[in-house]
Amino acid sequence: MKKICIITGSRSEYGLLKNIISAVKKSKKLQLQLIVTGSHLSNDFGSTVKQIIKDKFKINNKIKILQKKDNEKSLSTAMSIALKQFSNSFKSLKPDLILILGDRYEILASAITALFNKIPIAHLHGGERSEGAYDESIRHAITKFSHLHFVSNLSHKNRVIQLGENKKNVFFTGSIGVENIKRIKFFSKKYLEKKFKVKFNKKNLFIIFHPATLEDNTQKKDMKEILEAVSHFKDYSKFFVYPSADLGGKSIIRLINSFVKKNQFSYKFKSLDQTDYFSFVKNCNVVIGNSSSGIIEVPSLKVGVVNIGDRQRGRIKSKAVIDSKPNSISIRKSIKKIILDKNFQKKVKTLKNPYDFNGTSKKIINIIEKKNNLNKLIKKRFFDIKI
Repeated sequence: MKKICIITGSRSEYGLLKNIISAVKKSKKLQLQLIVTGSHLSNDFGSTVKQIIKDKFKINNKIKILQKKDNEKSLSTAMSIALKQFSNSFKSLKPDLILILGDRYEILASAITALFNKIPIAHLHGGERSEGAYDESIRHAITKFSHLHFVSNLSHKNRVIQLGENKKNVFFTGSIGVENIKRIKFFSKKYLEKKFKVKFNKKNLFIIFHPATLEDNTQKKDMKEILEAVSHFKDYSKFFVYPSADLGGKSIIRLINSFVKKNQFSYKFKSLDQTDYFSFVKNCNVVIGNSSSGIIEVPSLKVGVVNIGDRQRGRIKSKAVIDSKPNSISIRKSIKKIILDKNFQKKVKTLKNPYDFNGTSKKIINIIEKKNNLNKLIKKRFFDIKI
């Protein structure tokens, strides 16, 4: 059996990977190994280890890397700890392949360490663009460390090939997040109200905003603009989810905490599992923020999205998404369009999500199962394209 080591460092990433983890666990040809790191192990961002254990997945290693301070030095320290601890884990577990998703710095650390330990890498969601954060550079860097590529859109496949990867090892499989949504049994408003002690109103807003890490410390100013915008919708319930564990995230958390304390029908969550998260989204009228989930998954729920700022600039977007500048007037205007414009609502209900393709996780697992001599993937050449 091939030992497949899956690495997860955040709640959103785990939600995407959950079905893949389950499929590896069930496979008769693959043996699951699981390493948990990043915000999973931080109470500040809502530790999610209990959820992973509840899902009946064995955690082989926990790598604690997050620092108390929220600055560039703490990020470098976290990376250095991750490099050392991933090396220890890989030497102990001896995986045949590591499987990673996306673009976070702890995932980059795992890719660097895998290279040094001569372990091949399978990478999900490469070739995508998000120009307002350092995620973009990290994602493309991970592509160059990786050997098997599972991409969510045909244009992303072309971009990975453009980066010099062997087209025989680049597979267009669609988004695992969109596939996951099709399997969810959504909770009702009544259930969510009882479980979380919240109150839905006739109209409801869902807000999730992350730092745009390539901006010059604008996250505090931008979050204030969002709060100013949503404060005008006084009779609406407002549901906030804490940001990811990126530089500047803690300043956003402080603003959320203060707003919720002062405003009626406002609620905050450090973290939500995937079913709770998308159940809230499905029962809201608008999603506001700059999360990739708003671009990739939410349109499949037929909910309009206000995408704020440049964090997701460059991503392929459906017509359910309205781009807004990070100022309160623009945000309010976008929210009103989604709620009041009947033509827009009709368009959202009938649109095709560009990330929606059938059988994503099954395709990925089948390819990994059939791939023999994984160690031969280590020595890879750069494939030039004609210019």
